[in-house]
Amino acid sequence: MTTKLSFGDRLYRGEKSFNFVENRRRWYGLSAILMIASILVLGVRGLELGIEFKGGSEFVLNKSGLTVPEVRTAMGQADVPGDPIIQTVGDTKVRIQTGELTSAQSSKVLDVLVKTFGVNRADIDTRLIGPSWGQEITRKAATALVVFLIVIIIFLSIAFEPKMAIAAIIALFHDVFITIGIYALVGFEVTPATVIGFLTILGYSLYDTVVVFDKVRENTRGIAGGSRSTYSEAANLAVNQTLVRSINTSIVALLPVGAILFVGAGVLGAGTLKDLSLALLIGLAVGTYSSICVATPFLAAMREREPAMQALAKRVQNRSNKVASGQVVEAEVSVAGEAARGPRNQPKRQKSKASKGAKAKKKR
Repeated sequence: MTTKLSFGDRLYRGEKSFNFVENRRRWYGLSAILMIASILVLGVRGLELGIEFKGGSEFVLNKSGLTVPEVRTAMGQADVPGDPIIQTVGDTKVRIQTGELTSAQSSKVLDVLVKTFGVNRADIDTRLIGPSWGQEITRKAATALVVFLIVIIIFLSIAFEPKMAIAAIIALFHDVFITIGIYALVGFEVTPATVIGFLTILGYSLYDTVVVFDKVRENTRGIAGGSRSTYSEAANLAVNQTLVRSINTSIVALLPVGAILFVGAGVLGAGTLKDLSLALLIGLAVGTYSSICVATPFLAAMREREPAMQALAKRVQNRSNKVASGQVVEAEVSVAGEAARGPRNQPKRQKSKASKGAKAKKKR
């Protein structure tokens, strides 16, 4: 009794295949467009840094029923420099972020808020952050990123091979760069929660890439010694064999992140959840794309330049040409025939006349 194979089973068996590796130029072009767009957005708009990085003052007004336009009108009476950032946090709080203020300017902002909205000073939480604090956070984030990349390069070089480490690192930079560009396009603030989201993206993208590379290594082990497929074909089979798993894992990860973004930012108005979830949502989607369409095709392109892989590709091409033209190699036929018949028995030797005569004398 036969059962109908699922789509994933057909991909794993090679009965159905998407040619990701051979279409590498198409994926490279798409990635190049996204990266160029990210460069343009970063050059024109730049990143909106939070006060944790650039320094400034923050006022959190604890009163329900306030709207952003009302608070912005009140802040106009305080004559603060620059354009303050005003956000609602849930239904009972409003957060106001400004540039660096002197003691007199900060006191004037408090007086305006108390007089306009009829609250006590105790209902307003004030936080002053200097620029040195932002520099320290930036330095620590950069240090963490460099250490992370060094450890990953060492791990991949030992566990797999140096060229796989290079391809994985290129995919990591691809993911982070595009995520930063989209973040700048949307205009969300870059906060410490955003940095945490970026570092999480690195871990997830690397995880998905390592899963694909492990299957590539399994399919290409000893391939140069003799195989009917090239390195690119074996690598493409590995991508197809892990395709369903990568998509399912990404969807399962994106659903809760999307819920956090919708509930945290849209319903609760929590700025920290918004900063973290947006970075994760973009990074998870881009990381899945890069593991399938960037990392593995780039690895195959590097390996195909090796002399052993070029010789393998020629042998596979010659064999394909002979099969297509109907030619059969005699050596393959003889080997196949001997394997089917098993070991041949040695032919019986004919006895000489002298030996026959000697046996006749003995009988007499």
